[in-house]
Amino acid sequence: MVFHFRQAFPQLNAYWDKYLPFQKRQQVAAKKILLEEGKRSQHYMFIEKGCLRAFINKDGSDKTIQFFFEQEGLSSLDSFINNVPSPFSVETIEPSVIYTMHKKHAMQMIDELSKEPWFVQTILQMTAKRQIHYMNEFASFIRDTPEQRYQNLIKKRPHLIQRVPQHYIASYLGVSTVHLSRIKSKLAKGKSRF
Repeated sequence: MVFHFRQAFPQLNAYWDKYLPFQKRQQVAAKKILLEEGKRSQHYMFIEKGCLRAFINKDGSDKTIQFFFEQEGLSSLDSFINNVPSPFSVETIEPSVIYTMHKKHAMQMIDELSKEPWFVQTILQMTAKRQIHYMNEFASFIRDTPEQRYQNLIKKRPHLIQRVPQHYIASYLGVSTVHLSRIKSKLAKGKSRF
């Protein structure tokens, strides 16, 4: 977590050093649940290495809603801030190295940092960037076909296609693995014509 914020606020290194002892570095196996849907989020997570996914369970079936990779931080924000049950679970997709900071220390650090110049504006910019990303994804689910959404992943997030198993990508796109295979086959045939 410290490393995540160091990039945005290098002038505040004293704070990062102060809160370093409150971070726990963990090597986590693949398919490990880090936050369970319905539980309260008590930790902020930062990914040093690996890939995580956020998902919901609908009628016994997992629906992936987001992926996270190196140098990204996450929590179930509403749960973390408002102490309510998380609407989704977080799981590792591959062996990962993550840092966690307990809510108590994260909130204390944010409280201290909020008194510093530029901090609030920078946090707002980071939040707006993530919000815009989610709004674009939401609009894409309404506007685009699954094939178009898959092509957007290829263009904008090729690392996701390379690292995430097909059944999670299918879940993320809202299609079956069979349907995703058909999409990939159709796109491959389209390329071979040229």
